[in-house]
Amino acid sequence: MRGYLEVFNLTVRFGNHVILHGLDLLVERGEFVSIIGHSGCGKSTLLGVIAGLIKPSEGSVVLDGKEVLEPGPDRAMVFQNYSLLPWLSVYENVMLAVKSVFKGEDLTKARRKAEDYLKLAGLWEHKNKLPSQISGGMKQRTALVRALAVDPKVLLLDEPFGALDALTRATLQDELLRIWENDKKTVLMVTHDVEEAIYMSDRIVIMSNGPSAKVYDIVKVGIKRPRVREEMIRLKEYLDLKEYLIYTLREKLKRREVA
Repeated sequence: MRGYLEVFNLTVRFGNHVILHGLDLLVERGEFVSIIGHSGCGKSTLLGVIAGLIKPSEGSVVLDGKEVLEPGPDRAMVFQNYSLLPWLSVYENVMLAVKSVFKGEDLTKARRKAEDYLKLAGLWEHKNKLPSQISGGMKQRTALVRALAVDPKVLLLDEPFGALDALTRATLQDELLRIWENDKKTVLMVTHDVEEAIYMSDRIVIMSNGPSAKVYDIVKVGIKRPRVREEMIRLKEYLDLKEYLIYTLREKLKRREVA
């Protein structure tokens, strides 16, 4: 079986420290996949390799039939800390990325699409504000719009909502899902939040503990879309899956304390 995004026998070493060892993963086009696991299991490292920011020691990553060897506009990454340029407005932050990828007629089309994303994310009326003039939630909306505006094949999210309060986090989850339902981008998201993983994902990848981490299990989320949070959390499928994920992390992958 071959996927749209293929990770083969991936090993990453930093000096003598093995972060990932022999990791395999297939992701289909348009799939939303979350990656969970304990701190230090290499979740962010895996995203870094897929993004082309980290070179694998062994193995390979293939996207749409082409091996990933360096960063490129076909993969866009969103971090927890926004990474916006403070001297540029919301609109300028987004358009800087768009202009770096598109030229000519393609740029005109991309600009229109970026403006649509800004409106969909509720940022249009704030487009001329600097990052210092908007909330944390708006900053992360801007980072997401900037990533989507370059029309990547894969969107990589490294705990994108981790720094936000619960209400803002839930709102952004809903907004991202609404955009995803429209565009069906392939998404890989690292999260520590089991409930977030279930709500957002088609499948959830559970990483084994590091060092030398690999995929421990992959679970399909069989809850129909579109999902309504208030209804979903009462479903037996949701409760059973949540219980399994928590049990796996707490008991099967229990961290050993070092004296």
